[in-house]
Amino acid sequence: MRAAPGPASRPGARPPCRAFLDDIGRRGCYPGRDKINSRMRPSRLSLTLGLVLLIGGLSAASLVIGPAPIAPVRAMTALVSDQGAATIVVRDIRLPRTLLALLIGWIFGLTGAGLQGLLRNPLADTAVFGAPQAAAFGAVLVIYSGLVGALSWMLPFAAILGALASVALVVAVAGRRATVVVLVLSGLAVGSLAGAGTSLAISLSPNPFAVTEIVFWLLGSFEDRSMVHVWLAAPFIVAASGLVLASSNGLRALALGEETARSLGANVTRLRLLLVAGAAIGTGASVAVAGSIGFVGLVAPHLVRPFAGYDPARTLAPAGLAGAALLLAADCAVRLIPSQTEIKVGVLTAILGVPFFLWVIARRKAELSEMPA
Repeated sequence: MRAAPGPASRPGARPPCRAFLDDIGRRGCYPGRDKINSRMRPSRLSLTLGLVLLIGGLSAASLVIGPAPIAPVRAMTALVSDQGAATIVVRDIRLPRTLLALLIGWIFGLTGAGLQGLLRNPLADTAVFGAPQAAAFGAVLVIYSGLVGALSWMLPFAAILGALASVALVVAVAGRRATVVVLVLSGLAVGSLAGAGTSLAISLSPNPFAVTEIVFWLLGSFEDRSMVHVWLAAPFIVAASGLVLASSNGLRALALGEETARSLGANVTRLRLLLVAGAAIGTGASVAVAGSIGFVGLVAPHLVRPFAGYDPARTLAPAGLAGAALLLAADCAVRLIPSQTEIKVGVLTAILGVPFFLWVIARRKAELSEMPA
């Protein structure tokens, strides 16, 4: 007599490990995290819709704000019809920088949330690994050597290789079970080394125009960007997004610890490769067209985590949307701040991001002192 099939063997039933992970994802019960009352937290759909509406409003503002203000209705009309000078300003100047801020903010927020889930500490970010500085150095190196031009498809590849090298070097120096202090110090050293290499290129450059381009990589800006830069970065950012989003289920299991994740069937090695590759590709492509912009990936996940919960899989997309909104808001702000020349957006994100970074350390220093990276 054959026994009745168990719940896991019935057609359409979820595997026990997947059901368990989905259950803790709904409850928010992860090690080291306080349980938050789900009734007080907005639904994921409400959070996503709210962020999308915020991005829509900021995108419209980005098309309107500038040295030559354009009425909102005329700016929207200029996107689809000929409005003379307004069409040139909106389509050729403001639309590219708006799209770049959206794409780059999205990938920084997404990879920041992914790395924080992978390393299981709230300070993880590509900037902590020195990846933006290394990506900028990779781009500067090929431009300085004359191997490629500023609009070459090889430029993102050079920046991606620089970002990959920085992440690999930090992991090699800090080790797999390094504390957050060792991780931050290793990233600081790698970022400083890449910055020194960029400064050396400035010192040795005989061409003042090359120096101007190199300084751009140090500060980060969307000024004077065109649709060519959008098409240059977009394929790499889309590919990086796919790699990070593909790791969502593995991140949920990894939140319970590496050994537990392996026992639940998660391929931890594959998970690391997906996230590191996604972070390096996204950072390299972003730096190749906009320069070094830091701290967006650090701040964005913290902004949405009180609303999305502590499940890393549920935080990825909201963190990406929050990053897009944050960078769009910063790009609008630099155009509104009165100054003789436009303040670089990378400078503003650093001014806002460093105090936030210090606040996270001060708020959670007891937990961070014991937390492995």
